[in-house]
Amino acid sequence: MSAPRLIPIPGFADHRGTLSVVEWEQHLPFVPKRFYWIDHADSAAFRGAHCHWKDEEVMIALRGSFAVLADDGATRTEFLMDRPDAGLYIPAGVWHQVYGFRDGALCAVLASGTYSPGQDCHDYQEFLAQCRRASQ
Repeated sequence: MSAPRLIPIPGFADHRGTLSVVEWEQHLPFVPKRFYWIDHADSAAFRGAHCHWKDEEVMIALRGSFAVLADDGATRTEFLMDRPDAGLYIPAGVWHQVYGFRDGALCAVLASGTYSPGQDCHDYQEFLAQCRRASQ
């Protein structure tokens, strides 16, 4: 299984600002089928708190900052997302939650699949049990 990791997002800066680019096949480990974003989240809000069994995601802090806890059932890693030049790759099978929204955070998410109810796990204990079964 692949681990969560930061992926560089190329940017080209000059006196006019920075232009950042993501070319699906060149910069991402999958071709996105869905794009969504989280905006106007209160600093006390928690988003996510689930695992996608099949879908992969890349999260990017387009503005402000937020934290992401990624848990593969064996290792829990916290990422501070505060730069638009790095995306957080979250492989399928990784529990994740997003919190600590600051400074007008805008969290953009590229997902490998379209939304389909029932494809996610929202129960942490069930997630851990599935991880134990998979490692046997």
